[in-house]
Amino acid sequence: MKVCLYFENYENVKQSGVGKARQHQVKALESLGIDYTFNPNDDYDILHINTIFFKSISTIKKARKKGAKVIYHAHSTPEDTRNSFIGSNIVTPLLKKYLVHIYNLADVVITPTEYSKSLLIKHGITKPIFPLSNGVNLNRFKKSQEKAEIFRNYFNLSKDDKVVVSAGLWIKRKGIFDFVELAKKEPDIKFIWFGRTNPYIIPPKIRRLVFKNHPKNCIFPGYMSGDVFEGSFTGADLFFFPSLEETEGIVILEALASRVPILIRDIPVYSGWMKNGYNCYIGKDVNDFSLLLNKILNSDNSEIIENGYKTVTERSITDIGVKLGEIYKFAIELDK
Repeated sequence: MKVCLYFENYENVKQSGVGKARQHQVKALESLGIDYTFNPNDDYDILHINTIFFKSISTIKKARKKGAKVIYHAHSTPEDTRNSFIGSNIVTPLLKKYLVHIYNLADVVITPTEYSKSLLIKHGITKPIFPLSNGVNLNRFKKSQEKAEIFRNYFNLSKDDKVVVSAGLWIKRKGIFDFVELAKKEPDIKFIWFGRTNPYIIPPKIRRLVFKNHPKNCIFPGYMSGDVFEGSFTGADLFFFPSLEETEGIVILEALASRVPILIRDIPVYSGWMKNGYNCYIGKDVNDFSLLLNKILNSDNSEIIENGYKTVTERSITDIGVKLGEIYKFAIELDK
């Protein structure tokens, strides 16, 4: 079996969750010993397509001519395109029709969670849908005092500084406004948001927020990877992810693997696997977040952290790889 992992315009998505998904899929295939290519002109048995750009349709047609099966990885839904880039809310109805069309061109659809599967069914996807976590590299994001020190030294943090970190694109959907509002309420705590978005495609209000209208204790260092970013999880006192809509949230998995307390918003995607007071803390708005933040910083969170780690071990890349292999076999056997 040979798989083509297709990521159109990869350079434009590599800093997003879709970019991380490519890394995870490569690791999963390598763990299974399955041959793969990124070139759709190669010979292959399965086209595993991950992006929703306009070459998708022609790429699927070429795969059909090769006799290959097509798996569409539905990272995006109409719900998570709202409140993102300039004009996104206007084009969402058209995007919904487009997504339904291209996902239904596949033989099989993969999506990260049961929640995103339910959305796809609601919108009219009729092909077999498999919920499969994007997974996480447990070894890369394991708790590391060395990386934690690299992170804290990079930002000149003293041992007494309390630090809250988050990560995501500079878009409203990720909860960036609430992140800054919480920083305003807690001036003695450092808030660091990793990630960036091309300033020309985000609304002016967000550009002003990131570059000017935020308190001094709130830092936007841009996109970072390696030891500083990985060390931010274990070097921080809290990972705060106030996103308003997700299909999964890969950074949540990374934070769980790093054994850091997690504070998230009460949204449907977490139902059934993220549980308030068991493996994380869950709030609804800035007032909730403020109360919970102070509770977290003054509590022993060791049991919740360990429960979180147990949760994420079920989503290790190795385990996800096995399940992905089973989905490939299902696709290959279709119509035989």
